[in-house]
Amino acid sequence: MASTSQTLTNSAHEPGYTCITFSRDGRLSYTGGSDSLVRIWKMDKDQYQEPEVAYEAEEGITALASANDYWLSGSKDSEVRSYPHGKPDLHGLIMNAAGVCVRALAVDPTGKRVAVATDETTVKIIDLDEITNVTTLTGHKKCVRKVTWHPSGTLLTASGADGTITVWNISEREPRVDKLLEGVIPAVADTESSEFMHDCSAVWHPSGQYFLTGSRTHEIVAISRPNWEKSSTFSDANTTGITTALALSLNGVYLASACKEEILVWSTQTKRVLWRHATSPNALTTQIAFSPSQNLLAWADTEGILTWWRDPIPTGSPDPVKQSTAGSVQGVPLKRQSTPTLWGEGPADAGRGSGAGDGDDYGDDWIIDDLGVGMEDDKQDGPPGRQSGNGFVKEMVSITKAQPAFQTGSTPMEGKKRYLAYNMVGWIDVTDQDTHHIVNVGFHDLSTRKSYHFSDPFKYDAGYLGERGVLLACPPERDHPAQVLYKPYGTWSTQGDWTYVLPVGHHVLGLAAGGERTMRSLRDPSSSGGDIQGVGNIVIATSAGDLTFLSGSGLERIVLGLEGEYVTMAAGEEYVVVVHRPGATTIDGSQGLMATLISFEDFEVLQAKPLPIPKGHVLKWIGITDEGAPAIYDSAGYAHLMINFRRPNRAIWARLLDTNTLERKQGKDESYWPVGLSQDTFTCVILKGRQEHPGFPRPLTQELPVRLPFRNKDAIESPIAEKLARERIHINLARDALGDELTSSELDKREIELDKSIIKLIQAACKIDKAPRVLELTKRLHFTHSIAAASQLAGFYKLIGLQEKIEAIKRWREDGPTPVEEARERRRELEQEDAYMAHPKPFQDFKPPPRVERPSLARPTGVVERTEFTASNTAVRGFRARVAQTPARSASPEGKRKRDEEDDPVSNGPETDAKRRAVEEFDTAISSPKREEPSK
Repeated sequence: MASTSQTLTNSAHEPGYTCITFSRDGRLSYTGGSDSLVRIWKMDKDQYQEPEVAYEAEEGITALASANDYWLSGSKDSEVRSYPHGKPDLHGLIMNAAGVCVRALAVDPTGKRVAVATDETTVKIIDLDEITNVTTLTGHKKCVRKVTWHPSGTLLTASGADGTITVWNISEREPRVDKLLEGVIPAVADTESSEFMHDCSAVWHPSGQYFLTGSRTHEIVAISRPNWEKSSTFSDANTTGITTALALSLNGVYLASACKEEILVWSTQTKRVLWRHATSPNALTTQIAFSPSQNLLAWADTEGILTWWRDPIPTGSPDPVKQSTAGSVQGVPLKRQSTPTLWGEGPADAGRGSGAGDGDDYGDDWIIDDLGVGMEDDKQDGPPGRQSGNGFVKEMVSITKAQPAFQTGSTPMEGKKRYLAYNMVGWIDVTDQDTHHIVNVGFHDLSTRKSYHFSDPFKYDAGYLGERGVLLACPPERDHPAQVLYKPYGTWSTQGDWTYVLPVGHHVLGLAAGGERTMRSLRDPSSSGGDIQGVGNIVIATSAGDLTFLSGSGLERIVLGLEGEYVTMAAGEEYVVVVHRPGATTIDGSQGLMATLISFEDFEVLQAKPLPIPKGHVLKWIGITDEGAPAIYDSAGYAHLMINFRRPNRAIWARLLDTNTLERKQGKDESYWPVGLSQDTFTCVILKGRQEHPGFPRPLTQELPVRLPFRNKDAIESPIAEKLARERIHINLARDALGDELTSSELDKREIELDKSIIKLIQAACKIDKAPRVLELTKRLHFTHSIAAASQLAGFYKLIGLQEKIEAIKRWREDGPTPVEEARERRRELEQEDAYMAHPKPFQDFKPPPRVERPSLARPTGVVERTEFTASNTAVRGFRARVAQTPARSASPEGKRKRDEEDDPVSNGPETDAKRRAVEEFDTAISSPKREEPSK
């Protein structure tokens, strides 16, 4: 419906682009036009007032902004000027854009910084208190038309002429891109066209949950955080045409938009037009603004006319300035949770009113009050909120921002150049030529592979440099789907390249290319296997939440679902390690990342371990070491290596390096961009100051020594103990890769060198008479001759008792198993411990149940009794009969009395001996029972 409120107009400037802004207190408004003048209007007077004028600009005014104590103007003469609040007297020059037009100004909510956009591809953030403190945001492809601040002052949105909206995170020391939104606003390249005058700003709602902008489809869309997706659309059947300007009321209840020849006032809750007002018929409204202190709406047009609409919100409707529970705002659907009591028995506040009896009756359609006042009945549910003096929303909970997906070794576009990959194999860099890219693939070892370059019409934005080929991916653009290109290194066939096309609407989140390492050159199959070893394995992470495995020849192998959000990955010879977030981040700063090792052979999960990243930090790099082990590097400066990764369920992260303790870093402001990690060296690019990634020309990589972060500062023992522990880690990794043999001549040599280091520690312990340490170190020796050397050391220092114990250890080692045999037995024990995991789970074993043996139910079987009277003992009985007929033996020797036959009921003669022999000869025979002695 049409409004009957009063409107005031004034021909403030000459025809052309005209801009307007209010002072922060709302008592003044500033307008600038193509006549290079800025006029200062007092809001308590009518349109016939004589405003004060600032004359310093030499060309047309293109941007105005208001700070706490100053107001700023930008013009086509490349200068940004500052003036005292409410006065036309020049205060100073903020910036000179060196011959290009200033397009937009935006002062942050605190009034301390101003963002300046020009016809260049950069945005500069200038400290108003110290204008030499400048932060430059780079990466835009074309000039930036508008910039706006998030209510918290931590985010800056830049609307580019290429049709993109870049969301910059300014909360950290170095700004970074949170999101790049494409296809939302129209792309306009001609700065002199009328369409370039349209206000394409991302207008933030005071809640900070979303922003509004005019889309290329002539709609007003809301883009919500944190997923940065379109959440709603403002549309009206009676309104057609392009939206040329937008503004939100201070409390976010109302939205004002300019379209064709009218001004529309919308409700941000219902998304419907509430009031309309006609404008000049042949003029284009270029900027519109709500007063921050009263019910007033003002706009300027291409005719140079300034219009004030007093009381655009009728009496009886919610006020556009004051915060009110009646205000209807855009919200996020959320089920409201009940507040537990001290004992967890129910809601703490049962008397919230009707419909809240159990604290959980609000349902899924509950709307969070973005103004912060609708939740006043629930203040005890969380920590005290933050309410600023100029009406910003209360922050109820601070959630850790999730680390987005990234490609290891890649950098953002700067100066139309960037790196897609940078590792120990080589690098991939691209140069933007506007219509296409030039891709340059270089290698560190040119004797193995030859560098090359090619023209890229698809503008690849992700790459991976593997041992067997180069993997590239481009994003979808309009009707063109995302696709992946693989270029193997093989030379015998020119048809090795292939392309893998993703479904429409899918994006590539990450790439990895694994494969066996070459010994020399791919041109020599006799020494390295060449193409006979294959062209590797490919893994693609897509926006559909899956991991697609392909062979190096382009054959699809399997598609695995990924549990959680993908972050990054790296591929080795046998497996790919994928970093993902299975759950959510925590409030105290933890990213909650997990590393999963997946085998290329049969897609088994070899290991799944959380990353040891300190709270408040993020993952910076992941790679595979020369020994084939996964390694990571985080923003805290720690490098970790996964040890025991070949042992099921035994992997753990070992901290190999703390770059904060490096001697070269002490007293310097530098950081390290990882390239590779080996046993002794950390290969990286050294960055100075606040630099976060290498630039061009390509810097040289440097090798820093790897040192375990041991805290013992003893000048003699500490270096030896550190080297001993680090060498032990890599020997175990090499031993795990050998299989059942567990030893080799190379490992024997390394263990001999290890024993030499242990002998040095034993000598140091003998000097200070530390017998327990000597015995401990002696047990760690690998060879008996090394133990003999330790015994000699103890004897040399006159430690006789200690020498005897060492000799006992030597004998125990000679009589017992060798260290290799112990390791082999330990491996078998671990396999037995893990055997239960190979058993089928309940309801997954369809075999018949095993037979249960019950001895009590066994069938009876006959038992054959065998005695001397059985048929089998016939020969025994015949022998006994013949013995019975033999005469008795002669009398006993002299001096011994011969017993009478009746005295001995059982004869001791030959019959007894024969009987015994028969029993011994025929084991089955059983002797006859004794005769009873006759009674006397």
